[in-house]
Amino acid sequence: MSEAPPELHVIARAPFELYYDGPASAVSALNRIGPFDILPGHADFFSMLRPSEITIEPDDGEPIKIDAKNGIITVRDNEVLLFVNI
Repeated sequence: MSEAPPELHVIARAPFELYYDGPASAVSALNRIGPFDILPGHADFFSMLRPSEITIEPDDGEPIKIDAKNGIITVRDNEVLLFVNI
């Protein structure tokens, strides 16, 4: 029997707003190096974000788009924490 593929758990928030809290297959954003994607199994990661549109691909439903002026992202054990517009 094969295991189900891992999924990300994403929490995306601003100081006074919760944009998303749930499962996702991918997160796309922009840092000073350029655009990047977070997929299940991604290495531990921390980055400051540049102004951009962040995209969260939930397991079901339409992509969630967040207009971020700035922020930080961390990834650890398939958990993605985004804190934007700080």
